[in-house]
Amino acid sequence: MAIIHKTTTMNPGKLELLAAWLPAQPWYLSTGRAPVLARAGGFRLDDPEGEVGIEFMIVTDASGERPVAYHVPLTYRGAPLERSEDALIGTSEHGVLGLRWIYDGTRDPVLVEQLLALLAGRVTAQAQSESDTPDPTVEVRAEGAGVPAGLIGPGVVTDTADATVLTVGPAGLERPVLALAVSRVLRPGSAPAGDDVRGRVLARWSAPDAAEERGVFALLSESGR
Repeated sequence: MAIIHKTTTMNPGKLELLAAWLPAQPWYLSTGRAPVLARAGGFRLDDPEGEVGIEFMIVTDASGERPVAYHVPLTYRGAPLERSEDALIGTSEHGVLGLRWIYDGTRDPVLVEQLLALLAGRVTAQAQSESDTPDPTVEVRAEGAGVPAGLIGPGVVTDTADATVLTVGPAGLERPVLALAVSRVLRPGSAPAGDDVRGRVLARWSAPDAAEERGVFALLSESGR
């Protein structure tokens, strides 16, 4: 179970780190200005080993004519993740836990495997800001042939214009068999179901006008889209 330290500090803060990191991502919709970020929601998953913090964070960027909501899965580690320099968002001094290495979670096997476990119905989404509190607003839909147990990843990671697509497959299999698309630019709606879709995760976020939006955060399929 992840313990949320609600009254502590992080220096630099998450929004400060993301404001520097987001413009370099291929799915970021550049406005020609520095990002103007605000927290807009999200949820967490627990690391079974209790070592890695896992957060699915939503931020809105108000630097352009219209605000854009971005989904940024994050992992928080007490030591660097080997061979993952390109996935590092930055480091931050946590008031309780000390120095933390913060990674793009789509490149972190702990987050990916727990997201796959969520899709398979083996774990429960947790509230973003409360310890040991399930988040019932996060919906998992099993579709088609369903989500097999024992998937691991990431394999090959590819960024598209609005998502990050990861190849995943059973342990011990040389060729990954499914694709996990993690939405980056969030749009309201559930997206049409395809014959190759195995499952999806839907969750909510808040628009700058406080309206509640809901959309697809992750989709597992045979094609990744």
